[in-house]
Amino acid sequence: MKKIMIKALIIIAIILVLLLCAAIIILPGMVMTGSRQTLDEARAWQSERIDISYYDDLEKTDYIVKGYKDYELHTQFLKNPTVTDKYIILSHGYTDNRIGSLKYAKMYLDLGFNCIIYDLRGHGLNENTFTTYGIREAEDLMAIIKDTRDRYDNIAKLGIHGESLGAATSITALKYKPDIDFVVADCGFADIYGVLYDGYKSAHMPTFLLKLASIGAKIRYGYSLKDMRPIDSLPDNEIPICFIHGAADNFILPKNSEQMASASKGYTELHLIDGAAHAYSIFTDPVKYREYVEGFLNRISN
Repeated sequence: MKKIMIKALIIIAIILVLLLCAAIIILPGMVMTGSRQTLDEARAWQSERIDISYYDDLEKTDYIVKGYKDYELHTQFLKNPTVTDKYIILSHGYTDNRIGSLKYAKMYLDLGFNCIIYDLRGHGLNENTFTTYGIREAEDLMAIIKDTRDRYDNIAKLGIHGESLGAATSITALKYKPDIDFVVADCGFADIYGVLYDGYKSAHMPTFLLKLASIGAKIRYGYSLKDMRPIDSLPDNEIPICFIHGAADNFILPKNSEQMASASKGYTELHLIDGAAHAYSIFTDPVKYREYVEGFLNRISN
């Protein structure tokens, strides 16, 4: 009987170890390599919520920018019908692609900007790869900024705008002291581990699984989830930032933008959009959204 019990315990221990190893292998893949939309899917999804037909009539230029370790980023220039020396680079959210930035591009075109949209690594037309929640993406964005400065010689004002992962990417890039004039960060996260922790708790899932995912991410991809902290780029930042967040965002909680607004050394604004869920602020109240962005741009210009 004793030998049977020992064998049973050994079998249980082996099963637990195998389950632990499986979790370490599988969980980070779920977090960092989620399914992504095609350009057509992104267009169809947006068209159901906002008019993006203006895009078809714009003069557009497609090109490739080499980002971190020469990773190729599919990029598109949207020329403002009115001649202007102002430029904005738009970074989309996780699983989306550059077409997802069109909901913001019309506002910037109306405000007198040329727009540059691009697919973040692992998204859109880019080669498939894992997401690092701002780490490699920020270096890619720095390459886009440099390319923009090199490509267009008439730039009087250059800003960056990001949504969710794009906002986190924009904030993380600030640690490299980019040659830009402002940032608009919509529903970004201060640190991805904290967002996932809140999500696990609200879903009543054991939080130790997140620790396993973080360990697995370090082993599989070279980055722990705890390394992905855009907020750490802000204590020395002096570039003006406008934070916008949906007050009803229960995925990336508004406290993330509140914490980042407080952490930055430079001028910041924080605007909450009543009733807006995650990444829905521009849909929920486009008039107020534009008022916040336009007011911010006017204040930092003066």
